[in-house]
Amino acid sequence: MYESLLNRPNSLFGSFERLRYELDDLFGASGLPSSIRSVAPGSLPAVNIGRTRNSVEVYAFAPGLDPARIEVTVDRGVLRIAGERASAIPAGKAKVNVYARERANGSFARAIALPDDVDAAHVNASYRDGVLQVSVARRESAQPTRINVQ
Repeated sequence: MYESLLNRPNSLFGSFERLRYELDDLFGASGLPSSIRSVAPGSLPAVNIGRTRNSVEVYAFAPGLDPARIEVTVDRGVLRIAGERASAIPAGKAKVNVYARERANGSFARAIALPDDVDAAHVNASYRDGVLQVSVARRESAQPTRINVQ
């Protein structure tokens, strides 16, 4: 186990961290995002967003979905991923007592602001092994060009 400044007993940092957790619990702010670009913990689906020279790449991690029920749209510079995950608990005549439920189910939607240099007419989406990959092409005018020096 490594040493941490936050976990040392009687440390100033540990005291401040415990105070922050207590205040978050008191005011109900523990589920809020930590920055302007982040979302609340447990938001579905989790995403990774990056950019290549030619496109903006979005990877949404949502295993167990039917690809036909995933909706991907781009409108006014916002990529929207929506869908629904069915409950894993069988709906039958026998009553099931649930003791823990860690897998989220139901409908979901994520909205991702895209940069201004994307071309909304060239969007590709594919779903494989529980990962939805959405590739939005960047405009050719926005791509860097090499200038030959003479």
